[in-house]
Amino acid sequence: MDLGLAGRAYLVTGASRGLGRATAEALVRDGADVLLAARSAEDVEAASRELGEIGPGTAVGSVADLADDDAAERLLEEAEETFGRLDGVVISVGGPPGGSVTEATDEQWRDAFDSVFLGAVRLARTALTTARSPIAVTLVLSTSVRSPLAGLGISNGLRPGLAMAAKSLADEHGPRGHRVNAVLPGRFETDRLRELEEAADDPAAVRERALAAIPLRRYGQPEEFGAVAAFVTSPMASYVTGSVITVDGGSTRAL
Repeated sequence: MDLGLAGRAYLVTGASRGLGRATAEALVRDGADVLLAARSAEDVEAASRELGEIGPGTAVGSVADLADDDAAERLLEEAEETFGRLDGVVISVGGPPGGSVTEATDEQWRDAFDSVFLGAVRLARTALTTARSPIAVTLVLSTSVRSPLAGLGISNGLRPGLAMAAKSLADEHGPRGHRVNAVLPGRFETDRLRELEEAADDPAAVRERALAAIPLRRYGQPEEFGAVAAFVTSPMASYVTGSVITVDGGSTRAL
């Protein structure tokens, strides 16, 4: 399917690996020009180089940490200067540290709030208020928005709030033609998932239980998520806003 992305420009954060990179790749493959942002200079340079080779769109890398107060404004200005326009932003941030709500320290909560919550809201808000024409903002969150995940207490606390912020932004900026949505990934074969599994006492048992709870009986591949996120952000989804879309192989039981 042609998503109508040729000649359009997007900013994707958390784009050096995992689901952020998969989304950036889907956009580039469909003809979009993408500014990839991530905290590691080495990783973002490698990702931009590799994605730039797949075309037909282009990929440019930028080092940024959304927890920094000036990151949002700087990235948006860079996208405009690089491509001469901005049609959308995909906000994917790294997951906070694992552990229970009881075990998480105040410092861990504050750090996660700055990077996972406030950084995402700041970028979405700044993009929407400074855009010269209608744009699409997509937040990559987690199925913890709908149901808590064992061992991810901080994520369980922050992600639902981000989903509600996204719906509120959709209400506030819809009259200007802007769209805001959230996409909730379940278990995908990413470095983040492998790190969480390897931290368990019995990684094999953890994976076996997780697969048993997924109706499709497998983890998703990053490109399967990237295709959905790219569609939601594309002009083909022009009447989709304020929506929370789950991509999890059927594992979430809540509506």
